[in-house]
Amino acid sequence: MTARRCIPWPDARLRTAADDVTEIDDEVRAIWDDMIDTMEAMPGVGLAAVQIGVMRRLAVVDASEERGKVVRMANPEVLHASVQLRPHEEASPNLPGVSARIERPRAVTVCFLNEAGEVEEKDFVGLWATSVQHQIDHLAGKMYFDRLSKLKRDMLLRKAKRLKN
Repeated sequence: MTARRCIPWPDARLRTAADDVTEIDDEVRAIWDDMIDTMEAMPGVGLAAVQIGVMRRLAVVDASEERGKVVRMANPEVLHASVQLRPHEEASPNLPGVSARIERPRAVTVCFLNEAGEVEEKDFVGLWATSVQHQIDHLAGKMYFDRLSKLKRDMLLRKAKRLKN
């Protein structure tokens, strides 16, 4: 298990949809383990495989206070989303130093393949729901700032560029 380097924006992989996972094998479990180490090293509450350059639909989320309650997901999809929205300041290790307030559904029901290779449906609420949706966006080649208006997105990217130079 190893913490991996997050690929920097604007790497084209961050704009590319990841490939579906066909089976849960030792390779997938090893990627999940590295993703958890990477997430904990940031520290963060979630990570998608594309963020470390692995183009597979894998995500991990742990929004628990005490940590150690990580959910490993392959091919996650939102089945249901609440009408009520929840604002949260979101960021990404792929674009360090900037963040934005994003509104997403407060609760979601997600279907995914779990560590045993079984289809599971799970409800996520609050920060868990925000993080799961954030990771699913990454797996589809989207970044959190894509949910901003063009003006706010451009301002955020200009600020990130200034910080990088």
